[in-house]
Amino acid sequence: MTGRTKDGQLGSAVGELIRSVSPQRPADVIGEYPARTPEQVQAAAGQARDSQRDWWRAAAAARSAALSAAAAQLRARRDEAAALITREVGKPAGEAAGEVARSVSILEYYAQACFAELGAHYPPSAVDRGGQAGSSAQGNTGLLYTERRPHGVAGLITPWNFPLAIPLWKAAPALAAGNAVLLKPSPEAAGCAELIGDILGGCLPAGLLTVLPGGAATGAAVVAAADVVSFTGSVQVGRQVAITATGRGVPVQCEMGGQNAAIILPDADPAAAAAMVAGAAMGYAGQKCTATRRIIVVGQQHAFVAALTAAVAALAPADPAEPGTVVGPLITDSARAKVLAAVALAAADGARVLTGGSGPAGDGWFAEPALVDGLPPGHPLCQQETFGPFAVLQHADDVDSAVALANGVEFGLVSSVHGGSLGPLLGAVAGLDTGLIRVNAPTTGVDFYAPFGGEKASGLGHREQGMAALAFYASTRTITIAAGPG
Repeated sequence: MTGRTKDGQLGSAVGELIRSVSPQRPADVIGEYPARTPEQVQAAAGQARDSQRDWWRAAAAARSAALSAAAAQLRARRDEAAALITREVGKPAGEAAGEVARSVSILEYYAQACFAELGAHYPPSAVDRGGQAGSSAQGNTGLLYTERRPHGVAGLITPWNFPLAIPLWKAAPALAAGNAVLLKPSPEAAGCAELIGDILGGCLPAGLLTVLPGGAATGAAVVAAADVVSFTGSVQVGRQVAITATGRGVPVQCEMGGQNAAIILPDADPAAAAAMVAGAAMGYAGQKCTATRRIIVVGQQHAFVAALTAAVAALAPADPAEPGTVVGPLITDSARAKVLAAVALAAADGARVLTGGSGPAGDGWFAEPALVDGLPPGHPLCQQETFGPFAVLQHADDVDSAVALANGVEFGLVSSVHGGSLGPLLGAVAGLDTGLIRVNAPTTGVDFYAPFGGEKASGLGHREQGMAALAFYASTRTITIAAGPG
């Protein structure tokens, strides 16, 4: 299976070999990795189960120490890791360094989460001889409590756009909860996944975490072998994953992208809002599930539209390794072609291309950030995600109309609202139906210690990150111990 380039889909492989190349210099081969067969995945799952038993039986302090050691190792190799992210997936150097720092924090956070409470203690009810709760002369005796336990083997299918942070924000809580991990990375980020395997493999028991490069067959085998599944990628493949996992009766969560809106209220500061929205839409060539795809302007705001157009036009694509670069390449040539085709379709259907939309000549898969205006709300480019540096300007008469326009898509990941008056800001917040809402802040940017996830087609299942992730990677059982006679 070959899906769209916003992976996390099950992946694409060339024959039985995964080849990862640099998007800014396609002749630069990061590495070639044998795709794991379903039989190899099953063998890895068996070894993972053997290791998981001892991992869960170990003291929480031992699990914490292993994750802390991994954080220390990643910190020591931060320059190497950041350079690899930039080279392999074209992330601008500043963002790559930030991703590494965030990944270290994720490992440290879940190292401490190993000591989180395992459950709760409740007042017990009296139990008669027939096993029914009720009144008894014994009174309030015995024990009633819950206990959180790992599922066993966590199968993780991850995308290329956050090649360290997303695998680690899935793997770290899974490990902290006492699970083993099978990690199936995107083919475009196989080199970064190997680095994760090298760092964590040196800190964890053998077989507890296995990196499984591969394509569709490898990903499907991971879903078939795991006891709990977490996926990030496209809607089409995410739904397939959910159907398979649910059919097997295992817990599953899927994060599947968005068509995120930024609402600009009349009293927003034009220059500040324009700079923020331009960065959220076009940074890292728009290759984030949280990127702003639609900018909804309330009322006549000519100053904002002019400032936004200028801010987007100033974000020329450049070598991501160069200091100050904000927009690097698209991940593949086909990804760039989709962005250029979106601009051409918008123009053909009567929209104004306010800026951008061409593909600079030369090496690498670069495209100029594009901003278009004048498409009707039902147009496919307003309804469906273009995963790249492409955004649509939309217009609303008032706050309620803007909220309705923002909600009028099948996705519901994140939205932002920009303005000065608290009342309209809170009114918009109350009406939006996305999983994350950011006020006077960009749609991009996620706090790893807070729940993350979307509504509608953007998310399925339990939230990720924070303590919510710890809960997802464990099951809760309720235990009653009745008082003995006498």
